[in-house]
Amino acid sequence: MSTQTLDKSTEAASGTAAKSATTTSALVSTTGRTTIADTVVSKIAGIATREVQGVHDVGGGTSRAIGALRERIPGARVNQSQGVSVEVGERQAAVDIDIVAEYGVSIADLASGIRRNVITAVERMTGLEVTEVNIVVHDVFLDEGDDESGQEVSGTRVQ
Repeated sequence: MSTQTLDKSTEAASGTAAKSATTTSALVSTTGRTTIADTVVSKIAGIATREVQGVHDVGGGTSRAIGALRERIPGARVNQSQGVSVEVGERQAAVDIDIVAEYGVSIADLASGIRRNVITAVERMTGLEVTEVNIVVHDVFLDEGDDESGQEVSGTRVQ
């Protein structure tokens, strides 16, 4: 075989491609190098996070406030990487995500689902190995809605 380039499926089957510094990957080969920007990985991770049932919003308080202001500007787009920070190397990526969970959802199961979805999306779309996905739950969203029975209750609890 004249080239050392391995197919991604062969790498996954062998499990050694990411661990060996001498083996080339889908991003680094004998014919060139592909560099993926941090913003690309953070957008992919942000979209994958929002797809998980139980995630109310992505980002901490400040980033959500700025995002709400940005959405009010005509023609502005939603920042898909809001609440996501990444470190991207030549072959690996690490992801940090800040979320607001919906009330009633198991946070442990939610975090597991987010990790699974983010790792799958980033590795499939970029070819980078995701080494870790750290999740910070900043708040729990309570859907209080416009319930009329709640408005009838007076300020005192005892009569």
